[in-house]
Amino acid sequence: MVSILIVEDEEQVRVLAESYLREQGHQTLSAATMDQALAVFEVAKIDLLFVDIGLYESREVGLDLAKQAVERDPELKVLYTTGQTVTDGMKALFVRNSALLAKPYTVEQLHTITAIKFGIKPNSAASPHT
Repeated sequence: MVSILIVEDEEQVRVLAESYLREQGHQTLSAATMDQALAVFEVAKIDLLFVDIGLYESREVGLDLAKQAVERDPELKVLYTTGQTVTDGMKALFVRNSALLAKPYTVEQLHTITAIKFGIKPNSAASPHT
């Protein structure tokens, strides 16, 4: 089972992503801030960090969070999301083994990027997404 930490300050978006990924048979944890997310890394093994680049604290706090998380676990995969324009300078700060999903996104886009970029497929025991 794949463990995914969703770090998103917009509750509606976080709940939607979490419910979809759970339907796919993945274990999900969520956080709204960098501090909450770092606390999760203290107690759980995470396979994929799904992080909004701009959280409450600042425009690029998600980049800092991903960097710190990958320092703790070099195998961690990172899926960035944002509604803001991503500059080449920001892309240069992306950790390796990462991808970007622009907001607003659909569950189909979320499924496609997790399956193709990270090889994270729905758990066969999960009910199919309709």
